Amino acid sequence: MAKLSLFDRRRQRVRTSLRKRAAERPRLSVHRSGRHIYAQVIDDAGRRTVASASTLEKDARGEGGRATGATVTSAQEVGKRIAERARAAGVTKVVFDRGGFLFHGRVKALADAAREGGLEF
Repeated sequence: MAKLSLFDRRRQRVRTSLRKRAAERPRLSVHRSGRHIYAQVIDDAGRRTVASASTLEKDARGEGGRATGATVTSAQEVGKRIAERARAAGVTKVVFDRGGFLFHGRVKALADAAREGGLEF
């Protein structure tokens, strides 16, 4: 078996602990790249995505239709948007899956904005 990177080991550890305390709640999964940030509310029991938001969407683009990139401000906008869409789909309680990413900067900004938007975790 190949040796896992530190990122992959951290992601496995986070997901394992989430499964223990998820209590059948959907999972708010975050992925961060150098240029964008993505969020999905995933119902693992039903194996479907309930809601999603990212900086790639048209309404998240700046002047000239170009993507503005993933800044703390754009992460907050994605957090507000994912909370709004999840509530529209009937989801208010989730577990936060940060993946292998550390909880600070853009990931923390997205989480705080989702909490302000009405999601509980």
